[in-house]
Amino acid sequence: MGIHLQQALEVGKYLVAQRLKGRKRFPLVLMLEPLFRCNLACPGCGKIQHPKEILKQHLTPEECFAAVEECGAPVVSIPGGEPLLHPQIDEIVRGLVNRKKFIYLCTNGLLLEKSLHKFEPSPYLTFSVHLDGLRELHDKCVDRQGVFDSAVQAIRAAKAKGFRVTTNTTVFEGTDPQQIQEFFDVLSTLGIDGMMISPGYSYEWAPDQDHFLKREQTKALFREILAPFKAGQKNWNFNHNPLFLDFLIGEKDYECTPWGSPSYSVLGWQKPCYLLNEGHYKTFQELLDKTDWSQYGRASGNPNCADCMVHCGYEPTAAMDAMEPGNIARSVGTLLGMSK
Repeated sequence: MGIHLQQALEVGKYLVAQRLKGRKRFPLVLMLEPLFRCNLACPGCGKIQHPKEILKQHLTPEECFAAVEECGAPVVSIPGGEPLLHPQIDEIVRGLVNRKKFIYLCTNGLLLEKSLHKFEPSPYLTFSVHLDGLRELHDKCVDRQGVFDSAVQAIRAAKAKGFRVTTNTTVFEGTDPQQIQEFFDVLSTLGIDGMMISPGYSYEWAPDQDHFLKREQTKALFREILAPFKAGQKNWNFNHNPLFLDFLIGEKDYECTPWGSPSYSVLGWQKPCYLLNEGHYKTFQELLDKTDWSQYGRASGNPNCADCMVHCGYEPTAAMDAMEPGNIARSVGTLLGMSK
């Protein structure tokens, strides 16, 4: 499995501690957005459609560290925008490594190779490179030719310098399962440390509203994509809890855990989750205490949640389920490469 053993152990300890404390709601992954500015304009992205005055802003390292301490999540994902555009991204990452947070720096790869000198390899740092398919499909998804080749070159360069590298793939309506399977085969030859895969979320602000998946479409598509993996014919290295993959193909029926992946940006703590933007709070505790959580998740009947199966909402649910006695053996087996 793509998740580093040290990370799995630390996150496991954290989950046990939260359970022993009797906490009902707690974060697992902080989505730390230091800026929204990007060097691409992907049609399916809902994060770069902010006004220009917002796109010009970025969090300071001190603001990032304060948010990380306030939240307390063991894992910090740094999406964007493009984080490598931040003038102090190396200082931010260094500070989080010193705090022993497991960091996933999400990048489209265009600036990665020439930025590697700013960072040092660490078990706490992983570059998560966005790739939605092979060359033709990915370049179409990001609306620019040559991006796939640049990203693959950057992955090879990062691996050569000893960095941990994973990929992050978003699946949309119309995706060819066989092409994605071939894509996973190609990624496996790059020596990456894991692959993430998730259905796209229908961001209200995304320019392309025609290619987001409905829930039953998602299950059917992922059943096709993952069939060789589930049958033992492919040994793809996913950076996921195996129970989340079960959820994607319809073998598990989970409810969303929206507070499991809170989002912090120049605007504050986003209500209610990383995907929906219904306002912001000044503190993380306000987000927990003032949000009416009964209004979110599939069971709530909220139409914005009806088709969502994205990992930021459901991986925390799967992580808690993995702690149940009947699932512990499988989770450990997956970490050791003995089960899927």
